[in-house]
Amino acid sequence: AIPWLFFLFLVVVIGILAMRIGSEKALIAAEKKEALKDKKTDVNVVTLKLNPMPMHDRIRLPGEVEPWVKLAILAEVRGRIITKKVEEGQTVKKGQIIAVIDPRDYDNILSQTRASFNAAQKTLKRLMGLQKEKLATQAQIDDARAQVDGFKAAMDTAELNAQRCRNRASADGIVNHLDAEPGRFVIGGDMVAEVLRLDRLKVKVGIPESDVAAVRRIDTFDISIDALGGRIFKGKKHFLSRTADPLARLYNLYIRVDNPTGEILPDMFVRVDILKDKKPDALAIPLYASLTDSKNRFVYVTNDGHAHTRQITLGIQEGWLVEVVDGLSAGEEVIVVGQRSVHDGDK
Repeated sequence: AIPWLFFLFLVVVIGILAMRIGSEKALIAAEKKEALKDKKTDVNVVTLKLNPMPMHDRIRLPGEVEPWVKLAILAEVRGRIITKKVEEGQTVKKGQIIAVIDPRDYDNILSQTRASFNAAQKTLKRLMGLQKEKLATQAQIDDARAQVDGFKAAMDTAELNAQRCRNRASADGIVNHLDAEPGRFVIGGDMVAEVLRLDRLKVKVGIPESDVAAVRRIDTFDISIDALGGRIFKGKKHFLSRTADPLARLYNLYIRVDNPTGEILPDMFVRVDILKDKKPDALAIPLYASLTDSKNRFVYVTNDGHAHTRQITLGIQEGWLVEVVDGLSAGEEVIVVGQRSVHDGDK
């Protein structure tokens, strides 16, 4: 039995030693952890010194170019076109003849009504002379005067129709489309030509509801046109619609742009730069430098080599910079790189 007792004694001794070694390891690990906790590594950061700078609150919206005047020249009488006086692309003046409809029927009607009018005038004059001799009644005079007035109205209408055979431009501009070809038969309302005024243009841009109040205060705009190499043209506010588009919920703003050389064309795509506000001495930080918790927005500033939490209020944004309207002062240094690895009071 002695070997078995000796073996059991060894097992008990080994168990006691193993328990003591485990407790020693746990104690050493706890002491090491506490030591590491007390000695925290300093965090490397990059700071930005705040200096006042100008900032602009602007938006860029897409738009399109429209002609200042777009007129459809329509036929006012029916007939066959016998000649056209202009070509597409030609500049015309107000009142210039564009096309002529065969006027012979209307000239004949005018001659007939003029003859009837002259005859009615002579009859009226003769009856008025007979009335003085009491050979004509007042009723006859009234009937004769009514005939004169009726023939006068018919003659004026016939004269207007004869004039309407000559389709004229109703404004200065460029003939964009010309449908008046000799031999074509037209009726009243048929398209003869389209005239555009392009020395001045309108730029149409949709304004969101949130920006309408700011746009009301603005009179001039910068307009860039990609088709012309991104050139910038100056425009002035012409009209801001009082109602929104029912589908897009945008208010149409029309901007007047002078186009003396004619290089800007209708339907070109443009970008309108709208300057809503300007701050000459703003304090700005990179947008990514600010952090948020459940309630507040804050940054870390450095003071005596330590990081300190500072709650802030943001304002306008320009590019990747954002204005700080409250919480910071000029000359302070804000952590802009490494801010997510520090805590309040860290070295």
